[in-house]
Amino acid sequence: MDEELTWETLGAETAYACPGFDIIREAVRLPDGTEGEFDYVQHGESVIVLPFTADGDVVVIEEWRQPVRRVNRGLPAGTMEGEDDDPTVAAARELREETGYEADAFDHLYTGEPANGNTDYVFHYYVARGCVATADQDLDHNESIRVDTADFDSLVQSVRDGTLRDSRSAVGIMYYALFER
Repeated sequence: MDEELTWETLGAETAYACPGFDIIREAVRLPDGTEGEFDYVQHGESVIVLPFTADGDVVVIEEWRQPVRRVNRGLPAGTMEGEDDDPTVAAARELREETGYEADAFDHLYTGEPANGNTDYVFHYYVARGCVATADQDLDHNESIRVDTADFDSLVQSVRDGTLRDSRSAVGIMYYALFER
C-alpha cells in the first residue's frame, strides 16, 4: 500500500556542508512519474535528557542560541557522534559534558522526528534518575551553557505559558507529564 506514495531516489549530492549539518540535494521521481529535485537538512540523531536529581528537581541548562538571538532554557541535549552505537551512551555523555551531572539510571522515553518534511533529524528522549553533580562541564568550543535546577511542575507551567520555547525540550517535558507521571 505504501508503494503508491513512495518516491524513487535517482541520485544525491551534498549541496552545502558545514559543521553540524549538510544540505542534501536529491534527484527524485514521484509516484506519478514526475522528476524533480528535493533538498533537505541532513543532521542525523540526537539525544535529549530529562534529568532528575534524587530530590526530584530537574537539571536544566540555559544556553545562547544565535539563530533566535536569546538565551534558551531547556534540557541537556546533543548530537550522537560517530562512535555512538547506543543513544543511551550518548545521553550519558551529553548530560555529563553539558552539566557536570551523572545519573544512576537512564530510561528511554520517546523517539521522534521533529521535522521530517525537511530534515532527517531524529530525537531520542531519555529520563535520567539519581543525577548528581560529579565534575565540571566539558563544553564544545561553540557552547555557552549555565546549569540550574527547576521544579518539574514549574517546567510544565513554562511550556504552558510559552516561556520555555525550545520545542525539543517542551516535547520531552510534555511527554513525561502526559504519559509517565
